[in-house]
Amino acid sequence: MIASTDLLKALPVAVYTTDAEGRITFYNEAAAAFWGRRPELGTSYWCGSWQLYLPDGQRLPHDQCPMATTLRERREVRGVEAVAERPDGTRVPFMPYPTLLWDEQGELTGAINLLVDISGSKHAQLELTRLASIVSSSDDAIISKTLEGRITSWNAAATRIFGYEADEMIGQSIMRIIPPELRQQEVEILAKLQRGERIEHFDTVRMAKDGRRLDLSLTVSPLRDSTGTVIGASKVARDVTERKRSEELQRLLFDELNHRVKNTLATIQAIASQSLLRSATPADFVTSFNGRVQALGRAHDLLVQGQMKGADITEIVREQVVLGSPDRARVSCSGPFLLLGSQVAMQLGLILHELATNARKYGALSVPTGWLSISWTVETSAERRLLFQWKESGVAGVGAPSSHGFGTMLIERTLKGSGGEAVIRYGEDGVICQINLPLPEQQEHSVFFAVPKDEAAPKPVEPKKIQSLRGRRILLVEDEPLVAMDIESQLEALGCEIVGPAGTLERAMQLIAAGGFDAALLDANLAGRPVHELAEALTRKGIPFSFATGYGREALPLGFREAALLSKPFGPNQLVAVVKALLDGQNLPLGDLPPLRAANSV
Repeated sequence: MIASTDLLKALPVAVYTTDAEGRITFYNEAAAAFWGRRPELGTSYWCGSWQLYLPDGQRLPHDQCPMATTLRERREVRGVEAVAERPDGTRVPFMPYPTLLWDEQGELTGAINLLVDISGSKHAQLELTRLASIVSSSDDAIISKTLEGRITSWNAAATRIFGYEADEMIGQSIMRIIPPELRQQEVEILAKLQRGERIEHFDTVRMAKDGRRLDLSLTVSPLRDSTGTVIGASKVARDVTERKRSEELQRLLFDELNHRVKNTLATIQAIASQSLLRSATPADFVTSFNGRVQALGRAHDLLVQGQMKGADITEIVREQVVLGSPDRARVSCSGPFLLLGSQVAMQLGLILHELATNARKYGALSVPTGWLSISWTVETSAERRLLFQWKESGVAGVGAPSSHGFGTMLIERTLKGSGGEAVIRYGEDGVICQINLPLPEQQEHSVFFAVPKDEAAPKPVEPKKIQSLRGRRILLVEDEPLVAMDIESQLEALGCEIVGPAGTLERAMQLIAAGGFDAALLDANLAGRPVHELAEALTRKGIPFSFATGYGREALPLGFREAALLSKPFGPNQLVAVVKALLDGQNLPLGDLPPLRAANSV
């Protein structure tokens, strides 16, 4: 018995005994620490706790505690919870394990009770409840899986993001939401987990139930058992699709801005060059150059007001012809509402500026009796076309000029490059200009995403080497008429013959099919349409070419990012150096071409 008592004293768990009436006959030090007091033996009944409570907070009298019930009813009451309050007010949740004691004759002699402090497990349970609440209410998808990739848990956010209910995914392979091209990535992640290696946070793509591809930010953490062995993984996936789209849109806007600025600078450069060539005096140059740049600025203002989506043709006429003119009472306009795309709006703005300038100098607006009538309609029988008429009257003795000036050339080249035409007649009563211009069904925007890089400027070409350019035929594909005109005049001055210029994909493909040229200068974007088909066609024919663009290399068609590149705006030396390099067999386009497609292929 002494040995038994010594053993009970040494136990780290609270233990006490009572006689058959419930009087406490023994307790160890662990019990005294548990109760926070030392009850007097033989006078305290059933339990040494200062106060007892049920788990819901109700007071539990000592004579109704599990030990008292066990002695009274001769049955061992276990598996219940209670709360003991110490004299200092602290409370401890516990589970009692009372056991009846019998003598050799089968008479009840008392009971022994074991009090197990469950405050730690209660805390763990609360923590688990808290974590479960976090998982269930999280906006991020939280998924657990085995090392074989079988899903073991799937929260509500995972259902919202991926579209699968939990019962559709638990027990299924995680590969169900992984695109085929990324499944090897998952195999490598599982292998790293099995080796106990750390998985860094990373961005990836997963697939929703409806087939959508989702951009996700993914965190992978190992799941371990009680021995520390990795038995699976927990994944936290945050849907960053909208963030990615915003980043791509921002990058597109910056790159498009860069492209537009460079194209505008190239256009101004062309205006300066062509105006200078056709100006009799420096004063004439300043006047004509300033007027054309201002016209460009007014057209750009309208586009900005329309958020670069387009400009109303009525506003273009008003800005370029009527606004600020003392002769506006002698100008009439009529036509339907028509929103012109950015490129057409800029080109028409420059055309109207040239016509208006000529009318004020020599035409209907130069005399008190003159009258200007502007009208337009949209033809939709075969394809959408703008039919625009500029009609001057009240000017006697108007005759055709002996030579074409810059304005006339600008009008003709602009329309020709866009697949349209202009017919100018000099009648007895004034000038009539009829414009026929194709209009796209929808205004398209650039789809390139590029970060422009600085290109090394070609070295100036020695004059004696320029002689080799004479008689060489160069295909020019450029949808900015003024830039095309400037390139054409520079190359023609060196003795080159220009094929084109082509301002549309369709016209460029026709000229490439016809052949008969030695090299090509290719704009990387024609009215928002990529030119990979043109690059492929030129390569198949073995014709060297250079891209001429305001974008960087990353915007060039795939497979042609190492091709020769002429960055807008460029000077005469750069232009000549690139053309000379092409003709000499340098900087030829590199890349793998896709196979030829049948004409009726999809």
